[in-house]
Amino acid sequence: MPEIALAADLPLGEALVLDDVDDAERLKEAHEQGTPVVVRAASSEDVVRALACPEVAAVVVPDERPELLELDLTKLTYG
Repeated sequence: MPEIALAADLPLGEALVLDDVDDAERLKEAHEQGTPVVVRAASSEDVVRALACPEVAAVVVPDERPELLELDLTKLTYG
């Protein structure tokens, strides 16, 4: 599963798809059950925040925001 993908390009199957990572208990529960967690993100900040959670398998971004696929995650995370 890619780390960041366009929404149309990633088959979600049995994944738990969330709009944010605010519900830590739900993330933990899904992870413990072996359910992949996918988070929707529409900004670079949302992408970084989602990928900072170890339970998140992938982030999907809107099809109209393909530039989010090219984010320099190291620079955004560590400066």
